Amino acid sequence: MKKCVILAGCALALFTASKPAPSTEQTSGIDRANMDMTANPANDFYRYACGGWMQKHPLTAEYARYGSFDQLNEENQTKLKNLITGVSKQQNAPGSIPDKIATLYQLGMDSVKLQQQGGAPIKPLLTAIAKLSTRKELQKELITLHKNGIFPFFDLTTEADYTNSKMTIAWLYQGGTGMGERSYYLDNDERTKEIRAKYQEMMTKLFNLSGYAKLVKMPASKLTAEVMGLETELAKASFDRVTLRDPHKNFNKMDLSKLVAITPDVDFATYFKSVGLPDLKSLNVAQPQFIKEVQNIFKTTKPEIVKAYFAWYVINTAAPYLSSDFVTANFAFYGKAMSGREVMRPRWKRVVTTINGTLGEAVGQMYVEKYFPPAAKKRMLELVHNLQDAFAQRIQASEWMAQETKNTAISKLKAIHIKIGYPDKWRDYSKLQIASDSYFANILRSNQFDVAYMLNKVDKPTDVNEWLMTPQTVNAYYQPTTNEICFPAAILQPPFFNQQADDAANYGAIGVVIGHEMTHGFDDEGRQYDLTGNLKDWWQPEDSKKFDERAKVLSDYFSNIEVVPGTKANGQLTLGENLADNGGLHISYIAMQNAMKKGDINSDKMDNFTPAQRFFIAYATVWASNIRDQEKVRLTKTDPHSLAQWRVNGTLPHIDMFLDAFNVKDGDKMYLPKEKQALIW
Repeated sequence: MKKCVILAGCALALFTASKPAPSTEQTSGIDRANMDMTANPANDFYRYACGGWMQKHPLTAEYARYGSFDQLNEENQTKLKNLITGVSKQQNAPGSIPDKIATLYQLGMDSVKLQQQGGAPIKPLLTAIAKLSTRKELQKELITLHKNGIFPFFDLTTEADYTNSKMTIAWLYQGGTGMGERSYYLDNDERTKEIRAKYQEMMTKLFNLSGYAKLVKMPASKLTAEVMGLETELAKASFDRVTLRDPHKNFNKMDLSKLVAITPDVDFATYFKSVGLPDLKSLNVAQPQFIKEVQNIFKTTKPEIVKAYFAWYVINTAAPYLSSDFVTANFAFYGKAMSGREVMRPRWKRVVTTINGTLGEAVGQMYVEKYFPPAAKKRMLELVHNLQDAFAQRIQASEWMAQETKNTAISKLKAIHIKIGYPDKWRDYSKLQIASDSYFANILRSNQFDVAYMLNKVDKPTDVNEWLMTPQTVNAYYQPTTNEICFPAAILQPPFFNQQADDAANYGAIGVVIGHEMTHGFDDEGRQYDLTGNLKDWWQPEDSKKFDERAKVLSDYFSNIEVVPGTKANGQLTLGENLADNGGLHISYIAMQNAMKKGDINSDKMDNFTPAQRFFIAYATVWASNIRDQEKVRLTKTDPHSLAQWRVNGTLPHIDMFLDAFNVKDGDKMYLPKEKQALIW
């Protein structure tokens, strides 16, 4: 998420209303077929726990990475397809939600109509851009594009005021680059130069295919070079991904009058009035230097270049929703060149994904009614409270924190807002128009609908009950400005929780995930917010210094991991997620011990594994996956999560209980002496 507020990356599971009493019929929760028993757990625990799964699930041409999450998402997409096609076969009232879902699905699946239309759906937008001649007209077009949900130059979004989290304000955020990550424009290693060449190849092809090069009577290659030059200047002015994780550096609230004064050529006063915020008085300019560069580009760049850039943004946004030649060119870069995928996903999967993005909560409501029993919420809440208790124990037992800091931390922990399964109130889509004109026309209308919905939040109380993910999303998150953890229904199911298994394995999988999300409230970024979500230092100075010292141990450790020859992990970028994994393991292990004391867990060996061993094997199994080298490099540049292999082999050496459970000794590859371990939560 560009706003750097969603600290996701974990998974949870489905619980029933009551936990089954321990019985001899329960399984260990460990499937030996997923393991490689020939591997030494003390040298490569990832291979030991996941080797069998990896062998059974080789990468297909469709995937750059395939893991447990992807497997669950595959199953989930089939469920969604069945729901959507079922609606499409019904007689639906015109304009009803089922009718909107059915219409959009039919348009996306109608390959004949898409081929016949070709680039026609974007021709009016490109024609309008081609006719622009003055900077004033360019400024007006910028507004039009942003209202259409097409965001060249910068992003406009909304988020809580970091100094008053109970109110939502407007944010300006860096953006405007087709490759997203700034290093793709600036690094000069051979892999990155190849990516840049492929990006320009796609751009040139689509400038021709769309007809824009013909409209402005310029060679597509020249248009490409000009746009590439402009995007490179934006990339130079952008924060890198590590800096984007610093909330203080990305919160620069100012009066609109000040923004107008430093960016006269962008005319932000007219911009905000025209996009739908006529009464705006102040906002957060997340990266002021970036916005100043936008001002500089507007002032000094020839209108023809800005026009080409606008046109490119329209073409690139629309390409996945047009005829097959556009879609193929788009996939050749974003799929093949960047990630190493060999074939694109089937059409139905792409269309289901689009509907999820367009009518997400409407589909989510159908999904919940079919696949998520309300009773699951109760059991899930019980487990979350168990983990909260265990976390409080960890905090109180910390020897490096002063009692005052401990007390404040526990108050924040107890104040966490818990969201499970689905929202209590569903979003209203009655004003979203879906028509039969073209697939992309509906994407535009959906964008317009979403932009208006977003801007309606500005200068109003923050809606703490709003969900930032749909129920059918296979993911989870922590949101610092509302101090909330959220577990959508789609991820609250197997393989992350096994109803028939003894709870040692469930604490290793589901428990660690719950602990992970809680720990995000106390990682290097989340710890800077108080229990109400305000950016406020509540730490004793000495404790804050000790935290940074302990966190640096983990950052340095991961920065020394070589993910592919010549490419090392970025321990600073992944620090928050690594801290959350580390904390989640420690917290959930205590919760498991608490459960064992109550007799809720079989303390004997099951399938010849002790409870501790079952715990750690289950944890590793969550991250089972196969991945291409191209995707390893891409994710290392862009993803704040460590690669799956290292969420196991990089995280577990810091956990004493793991070393004890598998008798890992000095000289083993998984061994790390206690003085070199990171121990925070």
